[in-house]
Amino acid sequence: MLSFFTTQNLLVRLVRLAVGLFLYGMGIALMIRGNIGASPWDVFAQGLSRTTGVTFGWCTIIISGAVLLLWIPLRQRPGVGTIANAILIGLFADLGLAMIPQAEQLLLQGVLFAAGLFIVAFATALYIGAGMGPGPRDGLMTGLVRVTGRPVWMIRTGIELAVVVVGFFLGGVVGAGTAAFAMGVGPLTQVTLRWLRVDLRGKDLRAGAVHPVDVANLS
Repeated sequence: MLSFFTTQNLLVRLVRLAVGLFLYGMGIALMIRGNIGASPWDVFAQGLSRTTGVTFGWCTIIISGAVLLLWIPLRQRPGVGTIANAILIGLFADLGLAMIPQAEQLLLQGVLFAAGLFIVAFATALYIGAGMGPGPRDGLMTGLVRVTGRPVWMIRTGIELAVVVVGFFLGGVVGAGTAAFAMGVGPLTQVTLRWLRVDLRGKDLRAGAVHPVDVANLS
């Protein structure tokens, strides 16, 4: 009986993980189609895509792979969710971009971006609730915090400023949406965490598990 409930719990967590990653990819696609700016990492992927001609989703996967390589000297351990995150979000984002047309009118741009932001926050809460490992970028941040001893805000700000500047010069769209994402995704994620009754204090904080220091940066 215990084995049955353990298996059932694992299946529920895997479903949450899969649905969370799918929605995250769709949310990113909505924000990109809004064309008023996106998260710093998405600006980087968008710029890389425009420079290389590789799809946005595959650029996201390539960046995730490069970030995971940086985990090695930091001695970070990936979880199942980490690998799934690195691969599936980019694929789902490409699917969303193929389905969602580019918004041209400002009102529609705002609606698409707002919908994408909310979906990303909700998807983040689902993903955290699965408790199967941090995303590549989140693990990079927490690993640097541990190794350097610098505060979270300093490490996160440094990383995101670097990627958004590089992304901008590569042709990524930086705008009001970028600022809105930075200010809005954290509070929205906190709200959806409460809706889904995810208790971060109950999560395993060992390497390779969800780290609650920054729930706004799990892509």
